[in-house]
Amino acid sequence: MSDIEQLERQLLASIEAAPDEAALESVRIAALGKNGSISALLKTLGAMTPEERRIKGPLINGLKDRVTGALAERRRALRDAALEARLATDTVDVTLPVRESPTEAGRIHPISQVIDELTAIFADMGFAVAEGPDIETDAYNFTMLNFPPGHPAREMHDTFFFNPKEDGSRLLLRTHTSPVQIRTMLAQKPPIRVIIPGRTYRCDSDQTHTPMFHQVEGLVIDKSSHLGHLKWILQEFCRAFFEVDQVKMRFRPSYFPFTEPSLEVDIQCRRDKGEIRFGEGEDWLEILGCGMVHPNVLRNCGLDPDEYQGFAWGMGIDRIAMLKYGMSDLRAFFEADVRWLSHYGFRPLDFPTLAGGLSS
Repeated sequence: MSDIEQLERQLLASIEAAPDEAALESVRIAALGKNGSISALLKTLGAMTPEERRIKGPLINGLKDRVTGALAERRRALRDAALEARLATDTVDVTLPVRESPTEAGRIHPISQVIDELTAIFADMGFAVAEGPDIETDAYNFTMLNFPPGHPAREMHDTFFFNPKEDGSRLLLRTHTSPVQIRTMLAQKPPIRVIIPGRTYRCDSDQTHTPMFHQVEGLVIDKSSHLGHLKWILQEFCRAFFEVDQVKMRFRPSYFPFTEPSLEVDIQCRRDKGEIRFGEGEDWLEILGCGMVHPNVLRNCGLDPDEYQGFAWGMGIDRIAMLKYGMSDLRAFFEADVRWLSHYGFRPLDFPTLAGGLSS
C-alpha cells in the first residue's frame, strides 16, 4: 500500500468518526490547511521531474478531491442530525391558543393619539410645534404673561412651587403651556405661527380635573392678524377634529390676563342618552379660551404692539379626547389600567384617519 493510499484511509476514517462540526473542522485543517498533510504533498510537486509529476500529480489531486467531498458529505450529515434532534425537542402544543404578538396586543394611549391628530390638523394650516420645559420660572409663567401681583394663580393652593432659592425666587411646575409662547416670541421674530402641546400642573383633583393634565395652545403673531383669522382657524379645527361638516360656535366675552379682548368659545351640540353629538342640537358646550395677545405681553417680549398684533387660544387635550371618544372620567387616563387602555387605545400599526375611532 502506497503512502498516499494510507493517508487517504486515515483521513476518511477521521472524517467519518468526527462527532460534530467543530471536530470535522479540525480534520479539515489537518488535511487541507496551510500546514496540512495534503497541502504538504501538493508542495512537493514543484520539485519533481516532469515524469514524476505526471504520475504523482493525479494521485495527489485525486486524494484532495475525495477528501474534500467526504468533508462536505459529513458536514451535511451532521447538520441533518442536529436538525432532527432539534425538531424532536422543540415540540409545539397545538392545543394551546396562539398568543397575540406585541404589535397586536399593544395600544397607543388616547392622549398620544389625540396629540397626533391635532398636530396633523394644525400642520395642514401651516403651524409648527413648539416645546418648552415643565419646570418654569415665576417670570415666564406669570409676570411676563401680565399676571398682576396677588393674582390667585400665584398662590400655593393653585400652583405647585419648589422650595425658595437663596435669593427668595422660586421655580414652579408650569400651570399652562403659555410660557412657551413667551419663549417663542423671545427666540424668533414675527411672523410666528405655532401650536404648543404639553403637560401642565395644578393643585386640583376630581372627576374632571387631575393634578397633571395636557394642554395645547396656539399662537399667531403678525402685522395684520385679527379675530376673524382666529375664528376661522378654530372652526376648521373643530370641523376636522370632531368630524362634522358644519359647526356652529359662539364667542363669549371673558377675562384672561394675557389677552385683550378675551373670549370663551362654545360649540353647538346635542346631548342624547349620555352622548354628546357635535354640529347639531340646541345645546352649547365650552371647549376653549382665546383672545388677542395683550399689548403688555408683546412689550415684555420686545415687540412693538403698534406694529405687531396676534391672537392665542388654549384647550385641554384630555377634555377634547373625552368629548370625542365618550370617556366619562378623566382620572382613568392616568391609572395605567390595561383593561381601559385595551378598550380605548389605538392599534400601533394601524393607519388611522384624523379620527380613526376606537380599537375593536
